[in-house]
Amino acid sequence: MAGAVKVGSRPPWVGLAAAVWVQVAAGTAYTFPLYSHALKKAMGYNQQQLTMLGVANDTGENFGLVAGVICNRLPPWFVLLVGAACCFLGFGTLWSAVSLTVTGLPYWLLWIAICIGTNSSAWFGTGVLVTNMRNFPLSRGTVAGILKGYVGLSAAVYTGLYTGVLHSSSTKLLVFLTLGLPIVSLAMMYFVRPCMPSLEEDSLEQCHFMFTQISSIVLGLYLLAYTILVDFLPLTDSVIYILFGIMIIFLLAPLAIPIKMTIFPTKRKNNVASDTGSTSNQLTEEGSEKKEPLLATSSSNNLGNAQENDDASDVDMLLAEGEGAVKKKRRPKRGDDFEFHEALVKADFWLLFLAYFLGVGSGVTVLNNLAQIGVSYGLDDTTILLCLFSFCNFVGRISAGAVSEHFVRSRMLPRPIWMACTQVVMVVAYLLYASAINGTLYASTAMLGFCYGVQFSVMVPTVSELFGLKQFGLFYNFMLLGNPLGAFFFSGLLAGYVYDTEAAKQDPTSSTCLGPNCFRLTFLFLAGVCGLGTLLSIILSVRIRPVYQMLYASGSFRLPQNSLH
Repeated sequence: MAGAVKVGSRPPWVGLAAAVWVQVAAGTAYTFPLYSHALKKAMGYNQQQLTMLGVANDTGENFGLVAGVICNRLPPWFVLLVGAACCFLGFGTLWSAVSLTVTGLPYWLLWIAICIGTNSSAWFGTGVLVTNMRNFPLSRGTVAGILKGYVGLSAAVYTGLYTGVLHSSSTKLLVFLTLGLPIVSLAMMYFVRPCMPSLEEDSLEQCHFMFTQISSIVLGLYLLAYTILVDFLPLTDSVIYILFGIMIIFLLAPLAIPIKMTIFPTKRKNNVASDTGSTSNQLTEEGSEKKEPLLATSSSNNLGNAQENDDASDVDMLLAEGEGAVKKKRRPKRGDDFEFHEALVKADFWLLFLAYFLGVGSGVTVLNNLAQIGVSYGLDDTTILLCLFSFCNFVGRISAGAVSEHFVRSRMLPRPIWMACTQVVMVVAYLLYASAINGTLYASTAMLGFCYGVQFSVMVPTVSELFGLKQFGLFYNFMLLGNPLGAFFFSGLLAGYVYDTEAAKQDPTSSTCLGPNCFRLTFLFLAGVCGLGTLLSIILSVRIRPVYQMLYASGSFRLPQNSLH
């Protein structure tokens, strides 16, 4: 990893606090429903053209392969700088179109502008997630849940900003995205830096994570109440600004941890990878004894069972060539650091990708069409529906990180099992949508939002545990391609076609569809998709159970030495 490594116990927490702000900024794709109607009106687009712009929105947000490669070669500040530039160029172009500052912009140019603008999310997310996963390698699920949770919350943050402070002005929102987000990125990029990780469990560290999780949950509840108040009550500008200021204070809450560590310092244990001098010399001198046993003695049997099939060829090579030759030639096993081409030939890699693709691809279809779904079911104002999905999405992300972390440590339960469980719930939610039973719209939206969030927070640490942290940025961004692929196939092709067909049946001169038939066929198809995703998640969980028994046999994560900075 490029860049100087920061030593000390406080810098990782300062970086995590800064990452919170960057992750909120990374939720730009959630703003599409807030300005898409203005873009449609200004440019005279039809619903199908607008739907394909939604595909561009998801494509830009999740195409991060370049960012994944760059983050291994250049420091995080450069990755965040590129994200800031994407915001300025992409959303600046959209602002010029919506405000009619520049007229006659071609459709393809705006499609690319949306891709560039939302691609900032990939750069922001990769920069902070990869850095913090490496700074806290023993708490990967918790860190992933917190950071992905704040991305989920960003939808409510932007909605509150749009409806309150910006008075529902799409042009003002685009100005903020063009200028405000680059300022946030430039202000935070100094603090997001690689730090030497702790190599032992620390109860105080878990308390700090608990504080961050609780503060984020309080922020989520506050944002939900704030959105409802602004939507239903005629508040004055001064009251709105005060309420928004309180939200800013909640976003600053994680900064309390490094401040507390400064005011009330504690003695550092000799368990940090940054220790130099005698510690590093001692590790060097004891190389042969300390290098080999990466697991506790009690876990050696589990390691043997976990790698039984993979070790077969190694045993043959050992007998033929000797132990030294085998060590140089052996292929990485699940849990080691993989190169990208080595992971591509693994069945587990594609099982995880397909399970994730089916889960988030179906979920993003509903998210992209949620406003139209609400209107088709008779809602006049879909703001609360969007806010409910956002809040439950956040709860799913942060709870999945914490819950999966608990069960891998206590039961060695593979994380993808939670993908399977929540995709079963998603099947139920889609069937409720299709049935159009009175009073189930909000319940099914809440269920879907929660389960959609779980998919993200489970995928992130699973990738790092199976294929290592060395190329984590690249693996993570490859998995994210499941989102735009799902948006294209399930939303752009299926949902858009079904909606337009039903609208034409109702009124050939109108592009608006009303009634449950507008999306019924889509929901039934998505239920089948998630049923298949459940099956794949179960198969993956069974296959990688021995890996988790090996990694967490001692009750905490076994960190390979080649995964350090």
